[in-house]
Amino acid sequence: MMSPIVVKAGGTTVEDAATAPALFAALVGLSRMPGGLIFVHGGGKAVDRHLERLGFETVRKDGIRVTPTEQLDEITAVLAGRFNKAIVGQLNRLGARAVGLCLGDGAAVPTRKATRYSFDAGRVGEVVQSGEDGEGLLPLLVGHGFLPVLCSIGIDDEGQFLNVNADDAAAGVATRVKARGLVLLTDVPGILDGSKQLVARITRDGIERMIGAGEITGGMIPKARAAAEVAASAGSPVTIMAGNNVETLAALGRGELRGTTIGR
Repeated sequence: MMSPIVVKAGGTTVEDAATAPALFAALVGLSRMPGGLIFVHGGGKAVDRHLERLGFETVRKDGIRVTPTEQLDEITAVLAGRFNKAIVGQLNRLGARAVGLCLGDGAAVPTRKATRYSFDAGRVGEVVQSGEDGEGLLPLLVGHGFLPVLCSIGIDDEGQFLNVNADDAAAGVATRVKARGLVLLTDVPGILDGSKQLVARITRDGIERMIGAGEITGGMIPKARAAAEVAASAGSPVTIMAGNNVETLAALGRGELRGTTIGR
């Protein structure tokens, strides 16, 4: 059976009233194609608003949300609760058979506390790569015509929550199911060079050179590195493309990928 495509979108893309309808239509279209679709979402702005109402400070380093233990339950409540189910509702309204999950449901995507950062990120997690999961929950759902909608909350071996960067989560999902491709939707057309021109194709070495030169910065750093990791480990092409463009989203719904493609 053909493997699924994995698409990730941030919370800003999902909440944008101008483009959200095109995004949901594109996801439903992809889910009906051979191989099916797994959708992974963030929700950073919604989390920021919720934490601000509660008086918590939001800190990000290198594009990663620092996650103190005292904030984790609230972050989980937003991402795995209200935000995830709102997406499921919109997709099902369009005729999909969407199923809302977190990474830990059914042990679909094992996670552990991240150790690769040079700073203390708190309860930030990372995906544990333990080989292909051809018989696990996600392939089972996709194979029966469902559209898994995953938030980026993980559960460790102790049953405790972890906040996983959504790009890293999508990369882990794509690697685990041997996806035929990974699409990372963002607010730019793709990776831009120093002259703000789109880079159509790039490799991991090229990404690291651009990071070193200061051409790739902020939240694009983990996004680009996650893309390169998937391209290397899963052998799947990874495309970073605009999620805030109705025309681009319509093309995505037809299976056309526009943006920067990262390969091995």
